[in-house]
Amino acid sequence: MTLEIFASPIQEAIQKQREFFQTGQTKSLDFRLAQLQRLKESIIEYQDAIVESVKADLGRPPFEAYFEIAALAEANLAIKKLRSWAKPRKVKTSIDQFPSSAWIQPEPLGVVLIISPWNYPFQLMISPLVGAIAAGNCAILKPSEHAPNTSRVVTKIIQSCFEPSYIAIFEGDADTSKQLLAEKFDHIFFTGSTVIGKAVAQAAAKHLTPVTLELGGKSPCIIDADVNLDTAAKRIIWGKFINVGQTCIAPDYLLVDQQIKQPLLDLCKKQIEIFYGDNPAKSPDYGRIVNQRHFSRLTSFLDNGTVVAGGETHEDSRYIAPTILDKITWDDPVMQEEIFGPILPILTYDKLDSAIAQINARPKPLALYIFSKDIAKQQKVLSETSSGGVCINDTVMQVGVSSLPFGGVGDSGIGSYHGKASFDTFSHQKSVLKKGLWFDFAWRYAPYTLKQLKQIKSIVSN
Repeated sequence: MTLEIFASPIQEAIQKQREFFQTGQTKSLDFRLAQLQRLKESIIEYQDAIVESVKADLGRPPFEAYFEIAALAEANLAIKKLRSWAKPRKVKTSIDQFPSSAWIQPEPLGVVLIISPWNYPFQLMISPLVGAIAAGNCAILKPSEHAPNTSRVVTKIIQSCFEPSYIAIFEGDADTSKQLLAEKFDHIFFTGSTVIGKAVAQAAAKHLTPVTLELGGKSPCIIDADVNLDTAAKRIIWGKFINVGQTCIAPDYLLVDQQIKQPLLDLCKKQIEIFYGDNPAKSPDYGRIVNQRHFSRLTSFLDNGTVVAGGETHEDSRYIAPTILDKITWDDPVMQEEIFGPILPILTYDKLDSAIAQINARPKPLALYIFSKDIAKQQKVLSETSSGGVCINDTVMQVGVSSLPFGGVGDSGIGSYHGKASFDTFSHQKSVLKKGLWFDFAWRYAPYTLKQLKQIKSIVSN
């Protein structure tokens, strides 16, 4: 009698993908381009369903829901640039390697895992997937269970476009993620919180699996005294309150030159009313908090400092008004973790050096913002702080530049993507040296002579 061992659905899917990858089909650029085109056409076909699902999950207005469709831009760029990205890149060799040539040749990693979050549940799944496909990989996808409507739409798109032996998707809760992370992949791409990111890295380490971790952090926004305050207030309030603050690169808190605190505060309050009216709960342009747990966490911050704008909540609809907190200290709970919601604390500084020192005393953020006309101050902040990215005189818009790699540093993440950076993330850069056989230097062969010793000393020192 033999004991038959049945693999789990996840293990079976990974095995089938490994077998398909070994056929070499995904290495064909024509194959990759065809899959990208198919994905693009499906996104266009389902775009109304995508918008509706994001509205159902997050209460997002259609305009903000269309941010999800921005994944099309990633697909279009990959289709346009793939052949040039995939070309081997020649590099120079030294005279001691004569005759030779050398190049760096991108190759796919194999079977990759992509775990996406709930705050931009379509875009943050599809954008890395574009990179994985472009680089020639097979992929297993895990959408967030906290955005169930979008998860179902993503599943429909994936299953209509691809065979599961190439691209497969697993819906489910945290247990599904744990089962996936227990398996060996060739790369794991995770977007989410720093806490969960650490768990992903720990699970990956057991298999020596490389990871890309797109996390978050408390992204500061410095406002110098010399700026156009009207424009600054408009851009700050927009960047903070799109998607009800549930954006990883939203300005987390303001660091304002104390000379302009009150006029900036007044303009920010005015801008909230311009955007969302005198009762944002009735605004068609203002969404809702994703779930009760997140709502409860956020409302606990409303006891910090003094509420100078907003502060109203409706538990039944998970509504939190666009809120500004004044008289905040660095030790308040609201300043101890990423807010990820519609609450904006304001702190002040008297000298730029002190603002920089406060930022540097904390974990490195995903984004840093500075509003200033002074180029010297801009450069000072750039050179004396560390963050995943920086945007000068605006907020959030840096994420829309495909030629800028997007990612964190330190606690805010590992690795980057967007545009060519996505292709590179899901590729191994294989180094190749090719030697000719028609000529051979004798300098490296034993038995070694004094002349050879002089030669090797010369080669090493030069």
